[in-house]
Amino acid sequence: MNNIRSMLPVYFIAGTQDCRHLTGSPAENLLNILQRALKAGITCFQFREKGTNSLAQDPPLKRRLARQCQQLCRQFNVPFIINDDIELALSIQADGIHVGQKDTPVESILARVAYKPIIGLSINTLEQAVANKDRPDIDYFGIGPIFATQSKADHAPIVGLECIRQVRRLGVTKPCVAIGGINEMNASDVRDSGADGVAVISAISQSADIARTVRALALQR
Repeated sequence: MNNIRSMLPVYFIAGTQDCRHLTGSPAENLLNILQRALKAGITCFQFREKGTNSLAQDPPLKRRLARQCQQLCRQFNVPFIINDDIELALSIQADGIHVGQKDTPVESILARVAYKPIIGLSINTLEQAVANKDRPDIDYFGIGPIFATQSKADHAPIVGLECIRQVRRLGVTKPCVAIGGINEMNASDVRDSGADGVAVISAISQSADIARTVRALALQR
């Protein structure tokens, strides 16, 4: 699991819906932000093209953009994960797939792949963590939302830092990345609570200085 832990420290998640605050093409904005984030040192990228103002209704454009993001990630040897869209992930052989509790079941994903992708599962309760803690087909948990967030309108109830601590106390040793309202100011507290890394959307996509933000999220000076 050490190789999985090494990809979690600064885990960036984004899609065009997270770049609408900028002028110009949302797709070009996403690629520009991703390239700067990769240069700054993010350790993983999850392509999450989902929800209002996304390219979900334009599969060809979404697929083209996913490939462009994948190519950028390959240049920096950073894992490229796709959120829930199994068809897309399989068609371009993404490094991994991340699913939520209400998304495609992990068993269904693995039944369709000819290779073993990295599998991430969102965890919103202690019960979910315990129920899945010994599953060898799940590589890491995404725990959250830790704090209030505006990046996802349909997010689960806030679980707080105590949820991470309790997950560890219950013997969950699987790699965990925390998500939800995490920024430069609270990333240290999140890690101190037991998370292997922090997953962020707006902290990077809306940053005025992406290099500084990534360094701060990585707890580097």
